[in-house]
Amino acid sequence: FIGIGALLLMMNLASATIARWPLSLAIVYFAIGLAIGPRGMGWLAVDPILHARTLEVICEIAVLVSLFATGSNVGSTLRRRHWAVPLRLASVAMLATIILLAGLAYWGLGLSLGASILLAAILAPTDPVLAGDVQVVDHDDRDRLRFGLTGEGGLNDGAAFPFVMLGLGLLGLHDLGALGWRWWAVDLLWAVTGGVLIGALFGTALGRWLKSRSGEEAQTSSSDAFLGLGLVAIAYGAAVALHAYGFLAVFVASVALQWTVSATDGRSRTAPLPPSSATNPPVVDGVSVRPAVPLQRFNEHLASLFEFGVVVIIGTIFAVVRIPLEAVVVVVALFFVIRPLSVLLALRHDRLAPAQTLLASWFGIRGAGSIYYVLYAINRGVEGDEAQRLLGITIAVVVASIVLHGISVTPLMSHYERRKVRATSKS
Repeated sequence: FIGIGALLLMMNLASATIARWPLSLAIVYFAIGLAIGPRGMGWLAVDPILHARTLEVICEIAVLVSLFATGSNVGSTLRRRHWAVPLRLASVAMLATIILLAGLAYWGLGLSLGASILLAAILAPTDPVLAGDVQVVDHDDRDRLRFGLTGEGGLNDGAAFPFVMLGLGLLGLHDLGALGWRWWAVDLLWAVTGGVLIGALFGTALGRWLKSRSGEEAQTSSSDAFLGLGLVAIAYGAAVALHAYGFLAVFVASVALQWTVSATDGRSRTAPLPPSSATNPPVVDGVSVRPAVPLQRFNEHLASLFEFGVVVIIGTIFAVVRIPLEAVVVVVALFFVIRPLSVLLALRHDRLAPAQTLLASWFGIRGAGSIYYVLYAINRGVEGDEAQRLLGITIAVVVASIVLHGISVTPLMSHYERRKVRATSKS
């Protein structure tokens, strides 16, 4: 505890210096995990099999918090031109990734069909937890690249769940029903649709209630925190209780909440409510309205805290997990072949600039979502050598993503922003 406390204080005191480094904070966190893990100072020893349930819950909460923060940043618009890219990336690109990865695992690595689909579903979704450097910076950011990657990370953590269940079913660990009817009807159609509907219902209801509140009620950061976390818990709990996908429910609830509160009554949509700590809430059409989500700063700090914890844990796990040589094949294929092909397929009819398409192809960041899925599978009965292979490959992919994307994100995104500024000044 003393060591972790000292590290947190150090990260705060050195934040200005670290911010100037040409790499992401995730690399620093990962290095800290290696340093305090079993191969370092031995402060933290984590067994991913023995502690699988605890680690699953930690990753689950980290993803939920990040999904809520992500949804609040993109929820101020539902225009088709804004959502076309994230929807295509989270559907067409993800499905193509699953098919190509499953084929590689089945024919190239010799995994069973069930394990191949499961591995593909584990590695297919991009991550909202570690992708902060490529996501939108605020509610008003409509950059198509950033918005597309942000929306993709919010949507596909839930959209990959049906294929996780399909893989578990083919391994005999989940009931798919005769001829797969239960998977089609419940795990795919209902669970996806139900998650979206439940999230939209709770988010819209809370947004309308907020808009109807009296302006005499002061806004405080603590009440906003309760509001946001309360919506996360209710939407997620209701979705899971009704056998729908909670990740989708939380993201959609956050989007619906922001969308509802940033709307004018019966006319056009206004700009989203800016985060503020003022005691007087803003006024929309004569109605005093408090922001629909926890303060942006609260979102950022909470998500950053979970990012720190999850990546430190990944660093300690990396020191003890056996990484198979075949993981190198998966890393190279996923980042340099499968992700680019999937993005090109998904965006072939979209008018993204070539530089934006190229960056979207590269920044398919993997992280806490993939760790959650592999632990979910282990806790549902995947065991023995199969569990070790899936875990080793998943950890290798996530660590490769932390390092490769962490090193490249600052120079690439800085260059992208400079080109955008020059293009804007010329126009």
